[in-house]
Amino acid sequence: MIHTLHRVTVFSIVGPYRLRVGFRDGLVREIDFTPVLGGSLFGPLRDETLFNRVRLDPEVHTLVWPNGADFDPATLHDWPDVLPALAERARTWAMNDPGTRSANGTDERPVSEAAEASNNWSEGKGSKSVR
Repeated sequence: MIHTLHRVTVFSIVGPYRLRVGFRDGLVREIDFTPVLGGSLFGPLRDETLFNRVRLDPEVHTLVWPNGADFDPATLHDWPDVLPALAERARTWAMNDPGTRSANGTDERPVSEAAEASNNWSEGKGSKSVR
């Protein structure tokens, strides 16, 4: 079985919780992360300021956030195929993580301590690229 190793080479922020992501194989995909922002790891990314602090890790060739959140490059590459399962998991994470639920059952999580402690990441804007 042949398994292609996907690498993110470039990305840009195109809207709230939306990134345009380019891959080594030439594919460019616009991804709306809103449906998967639940639970203790990805839930804090609902803070748009934290979400926009995304970086491209040159070692693992994927997107990473200061709170430790990241996605496998293959997941990003195949986003339309994996989104339904990821969105369902995010709903489960949010329901099972007491820190993400308010008394009325809605998601209301403040920026996590890990995200607040990550202020040493420099602010970045526009496209980021790694080869």
